Amino acid sequence: MRERLGRRFGWLWAAYAVSTFGTRFALNAFTLIAIVALQAGPAEVSLLAAAGLVAGAVVALPLGPWVEFRRKRPVMIGMDLIRFAAMLSVPAAYLAGRLSFAQLLVVSVVSAAADITFQAASGAYLKALLPPADLLVANGRFESTNWTATVLGPPLGAAAIGWFGPVAAVLGNAAGYLLSALGIRAIGGGEPPPARSSGPPRGRDLVEGWRFILTHLRLRRLFVDTVLVNGLILAPQPVLAVLMLGELGFAPWQYSLAFAVPCVGGLLGSRLSRGLVARFGHDRVLRTAGLLRVCWPVGLAFVHPGPTGLLLVIVVELGLITSMGVFNPVFATYRLGQVPADRVMRTLSAWSVTAKITTAALTALWGALAAATGPRTALALAGLLILATPAIARRAARR
Repeated sequence: MRERLGRRFGWLWAAYAVSTFGTRFALNAFTLIAIVALQAGPAEVSLLAAAGLVAGAVVALPLGPWVEFRRKRPVMIGMDLIRFAAMLSVPAAYLAGRLSFAQLLVVSVVSAAADITFQAASGAYLKALLPPADLLVANGRFESTNWTATVLGPPLGAAAIGWFGPVAAVLGNAAGYLLSALGIRAIGGGEPPPARSSGPPRGRDLVEGWRFILTHLRLRRLFVDTVLVNGLILAPQPVLAVLMLGELGFAPWQYSLAFAVPCVGGLLGSRLSRGLVARFGHDRVLRTAGLLRVCWPVGLAFVHPGPTGLLLVIVVELGLITSMGVFNPVFATYRLGQVPADRVMRTLSAWSVTAKITTAALTALWGALAAATGPRTALALAGLLILATPAIARRAARR
């Protein structure tokens, strides 16, 4: 039986859906614009990807404590409107013949900072909106929406770019943020007052999120585990793209197919998560799904030309994404349940800032590693390190 979480959650879910689809629709759009419209080289493209994440995380750092003591829904609307305006500036400048690499870099930084702030505020708002018993259902719906958008968004965005030019996908992304802001505004209703009156963040507020995570034994272990695993999954992706599209000779449509089809596993995993928790409990599902998701990436080092090589990538990604589909909503629900209401914003911001900076650093490191040792060696090393992350997280938790 499908649970009804109320009209207000329905609007929040709809806002999440249009925003996520817009983001997936414009996946890699900035890279294409930099290459096609601005003739950017590999170094500039890498700078655009890494600097946006790092600088955006730094900008977002003081926003966490600032938002903690404000009502979250107006902040979410504001972040959506900021992202809408930033994205809209790109096609406007492009049509006027004034688009520059510096503008793409600024938009990337602004969007990354607004993303972190929005996601943290959204988590805090969800915790206040729903009772604890409904959080797993809500996070499962968000997870299934995420994977649905990942299946549909990139191919539709690629088609739009082919038909209308490189800025078409960015327009779609901007429209998603505007519709998201309208959906959040339509939620209506009241919101619990902040824990204390608003004011400038105190010095300790900037590190309160990390302090809480690192003094909480179970969250500390999950923090180390998720940051490392997600970073080691994302960092080798450019290396895998170079290997498959270059040395192994896969066509772009085959490369896209290898990552679109397995997203069905994310839908399946998110559907299964609640039933598994009801039967086995949060702890056992987190441990098992967490272990399963680290077993797959090492298989990417064995990719080879031809249909069987393509099938290998699909099977590895299907196993990985299905495990993540189970793990992610259970993890998000458990984390919200452990964080007090007056620290949610700072804790989630600290988590996101660390994750984005770690991913950017690992991506740059793995690019250099692949250049020095070869793509296959770099993929194998990433897979082996992911296998070791549960032990690393346990050791960190004991310390």
